Amino acid sequence: MCLIIYSICTYNKLIKMKENVDNAWSQIDVQLKKRYDLIPNLVETVKGYATHEKETLSRVTEARASVGSARNTQEAVEANNQLSSALARLLVVSEKYPDLKANVNFTSLQNQLTDIENRIAFTRQSYNDTVLLYNRKKKSFPANIVAKIFKFEDGVYYKAEEVVQEAPKVQF
Repeated sequence: MCLIIYSICTYNKLIKMKENVDNAWSQIDVQLKKRYDLIPNLVETVKGYATHEKETLSRVTEARASVGSARNTQEAVEANNQLSSALARLLVVSEKYPDLKANVNFTSLQNQLTDIENRIAFTRQSYNDTVLLYNRKKKSFPANIVAKIFKFEDGVYYKAEEVVQEAPKVQF
């Protein structure tokens, strides 16, 4: 009887923790959606000043499209890493254009993007903390037995793109 009660309690705890992981992912998703919606305005503003930077602008547009077509968490993580990289290149390009940097609309969009990126970083950290707790519980004995019986899958960590993991080279 104690084994049945323990199994039920453990199952319910794992369900609760899995729901916390899903909720944490949805918090990231909300911030990513805000960034996704902001990008067309940012691209159009830059396009008016940096007409010969078509390659950078098309990379941002393509990366944004891949975010919209992601079918699962892993694809969404990869697509958003590509988008982050493309946006970073776009902001570097903007440094070449003093008129663009002085544009009030661009400055406002850039500030909004910075704010959203900070929120994304925070929600990614929170998500990974939630995944850690869930995975730790799922893999701990004897909860791992219940998790295996009911086929609980590991939570997927949100990892930085490999290029982002390398330290930037600074030369003077």
